[in-house]
Amino acid sequence: MKDNSVKERLAKGETLFGTMIFEFLSPGLPKILANSGADFVFYDMEHSGFSVSDMKTQFALCAGAGIVPFVRPPGKEYQFAARLLDVGAFGMLYQMVESAEEAQELVRWARYPHDGIRGAIFGGAHDEYAGGSMAEKIAISHDRTMNIVLIETKAGLEKIDEILAVDGIDAAHLGHADLSISLGVPGQFDHPDMQRAIDTIAESCTRHGKTAATLAPNVEWGRDLMSRGYRMMSYSYDIGLMTDGLTAGINALKSNIK
Repeated sequence: MKDNSVKERLAKGETLFGTMIFEFLSPGLPKILANSGADFVFYDMEHSGFSVSDMKTQFALCAGAGIVPFVRPPGKEYQFAARLLDVGAFGMLYQMVESAEEAQELVRWARYPHDGIRGAIFGGAHDEYAGGSMAEKIAISHDRTMNIVLIETKAGLEKIDEILAVDGIDAAHLGHADLSISLGVPGQFDHPDMQRAIDTIAESCTRHGKTAATLAPNVEWGRDLMSRGYRMMSYSYDIGLMTDGLTAGINALKSNIK
């Protein structure tokens, strides 16, 4: 079984980069990401039409390309977490986490007994269809799986220190859109309440030895959040990258029309 290089490097204090995928899947996608310098990718199943079968294929392609794959499940249920880990996800991005008790349960879903409740299948996708010691595979799985919580509600923000104190929670991810709505300032990312929230997440991560993660829709946003302690950086997402790149190119060409 492969180790999780992203988890290991983040634990050493490095800053790593990737992107998020909501719309476009192809066999070449993971290799394109790798060639672009990405270390990881988040696949979103909450807001997309992606299936578990789609994810299984992408995770296998990521393994060949050297990209570490994470996934946001369709919802917070054991069945989603278990299946996605079994088909090869290296970690989960759980939406709207709001309490330590909830975080503890999410960790239990990712761990085998007696540390958790994950059901066992070995010789499958997650362990590369290989033989070997069951005990060793369990240990590797526990070491490599990342449990990442999205802080995207006022309730989650207020409980962030309790959430990040939970053993097995590895990172807190800023959910800027939903958080702005929950704070009553939808889309006002420069609002003082949002700016305080951004710092609260990063500062709590530092206190608890966890990683602060975010999506950066542009370079300016990313540089700002990196300076404030965010070290797991998704640069934009597939729809945004496609739209921004195509819009810029077409507008530039149109400007030459006389």
